[in-house]
Amino acid sequence: MDFNFLGQNSEPNKMKKGNSRSKFSGNIAGALLIFMLITGLYLVVSDTAKEMPEVAISDLAKSVSAGEVAKILVEGEKLTITYKNKEIKQSKKETGSSLSQTLFNYGVGPEALSSTAIEVKNESGFGFWLLNILPFLLPILFIVFFFWYLSRQVKGAGIQAMTFGQSKARITDPNDKNNKVTFKDVAGCREAKEELKEIVDFLKSPKKFLDIGARIPKGVILTGAPGTGKTMLARAVAGEANVPFFHLSGSEFVEMFVGVGASRVRDLFKMAKKAAPAIIFVDEIDAIGRTRGGGFGGGNDEREQTLNQILVEMDGFEPNEKVIVMAATNRPDVLDPALIRPGRFDRKVLLDMPDRKDREEILKIHAVKKPLAEDINLTLIAERTPGFSGADLYSLMNEGAILAARENRKKVFQFDLIRAIEKVMLGPERKSHLLSKKEKEITAYHEAGHALVASVLPYADPVHKVSIIARGSAGGYTLKLPIEEKRLQSKKEFIDDIAMSLGGYVAEKMIFGDITTGPSSDLQVATNLARAMVTRFGMSDVIGPVALDRGGRRVEWGEVREEGYSEIVSAKVDAEVLKIINNGIASAGSVLKEHRKAFDAIAQKLVEVETLEQEEYEKIIIAHGIIPKKREEKAKLEVAS
Repeated sequence: MDFNFLGQNSEPNKMKKGNSRSKFSGNIAGALLIFMLITGLYLVVSDTAKEMPEVAISDLAKSVSAGEVAKILVEGEKLTITYKNKEIKQSKKETGSSLSQTLFNYGVGPEALSSTAIEVKNESGFGFWLLNILPFLLPILFIVFFFWYLSRQVKGAGIQAMTFGQSKARITDPNDKNNKVTFKDVAGCREAKEELKEIVDFLKSPKKFLDIGARIPKGVILTGAPGTGKTMLARAVAGEANVPFFHLSGSEFVEMFVGVGASRVRDLFKMAKKAAPAIIFVDEIDAIGRTRGGGFGGGNDEREQTLNQILVEMDGFEPNEKVIVMAATNRPDVLDPALIRPGRFDRKVLLDMPDRKDREEILKIHAVKKPLAEDINLTLIAERTPGFSGADLYSLMNEGAILAARENRKKVFQFDLIRAIEKVMLGPERKSHLLSKKEKEITAYHEAGHALVASVLPYADPVHKVSIIARGSAGGYTLKLPIEEKRLQSKKEFIDDIAMSLGGYVAEKMIFGDITTGPSSDLQVATNLARAMVTRFGMSDVIGPVALDRGGRRVEWGEVREEGYSEIVSAKVDAEVLKIINNGIASAGSVLKEHRKAFDAIAQKLVEVETLEQEEYEKIIIAHGIIPKKREEKAKLEVAS
């Protein structure tokens, strides 16, 4: 497959500093503002209650005698007077004496008293006491609320140190049917499932293992490329065994404070022992399980202390036979030897990329809840997706459903899944990326060069599609897929792949006498493949069967060390790489010159229609005497029979 990468400037995301500090300050300011508003409101209400005018008891007696008072409300010593002119005033009577006696002493006659309505209200009960206590109680309640609010914000900001040592593991209950995953929900991984069935059998019935003296592995480490289903398989083990599942990431152990990671490990194993039998799953364990002694922090390194605590918990003095630790990583080569030795993670399960049959099973699982049209052929989709992981296949089915929904269709068609394959591989079409007439012609000849070289060279994969429509970061692409699944690749196949990658470069130079930035990614792919042939696969006659590439630069005791070979050997490697590249250029040039008419026909058709599917492309090359790869294989079989 050909990728033409264009230079793009992407501005990195800028982290905002001081977010937590500004948030905490804002919370304090908010609490103070609320406190001041409530206090002010209370003072306003209190002031309005005291604005009622007061009258002396002697003046009240005169008003009663004059017949000006309509009603008097007696509340203990407090008098509320309502005059006939609707005016309301208040007064106080003498303590220990009744109102009628007091008024009689001030010269109010019986007739005047009988014409005035006097209502006595006993001051007792909850309301009375609340009214008297509230002026003292309300400020205290405000202060208590204020400090409670501040302490709550402090806890939310993560400053409360008491919760640092607690485990952050997420627990999946075995009775939770919505989140339960079993082996039926995980397609492929047949060998891995067989390995893990023993774990399930032990968790279900440990007695038959213990009676014969067998001990189940304490730890199982799942390794494989990203997206191959390591986390899903671990959840399936817990679902099959019907036990609690403690799940967390390796990075969740480590904090900025020393000892927090080790404390969380202890707390996690304590929780798992209480819930035993149980499974602990640590995703991306290489975040804390890297080889110790690298010279960064020494024994006081927080990551190393966390790793040491995990080692002790997994192989300590206390037997934990009913707690099984599972872990997943994409980098098993960087793990500490003490972590993966027998007695700890002593069972290693490798998850390969799914083959054609596995891919078809995975597609069927992801297609369960999607309405598929009658023309859907998942076998064909599985054949066209070599190298796809389980996560890629999920994304493929999802993108196909999105494409169908975008066009207001109720079912997903085969055409949607075909387009989704290219979208997952290369990205969305850039229809707004319009090419000039000259650029379109250059791109057409570039892709025609790739396609023709792949069709003519005997060990290159057959071409399935050629397009000059920009997609993702590629200005155009040639999609070539193998006839059958391959586990091994030969030197001849590598050489033809390099020549195919350089076909666009040679085509531009041959037709236009100049080169553009289009072949930049092709040159990078070809150079990396040629260097791997020389340094990793022993496919150079000059260097010989020697593995020189040991995974790039290494860090030993804080120093970066380069590859372990001399400058003389390095110069020979560079010379061999250049020789392989030049041979590829020569091979591609001879193909394009020999089949110049087919070359021009493919390019002109691409300028006209922009995309050539396999059938249209094969018609063009058959018309110029080139037999496609599948037809060649069929003809050889017929001759042999």
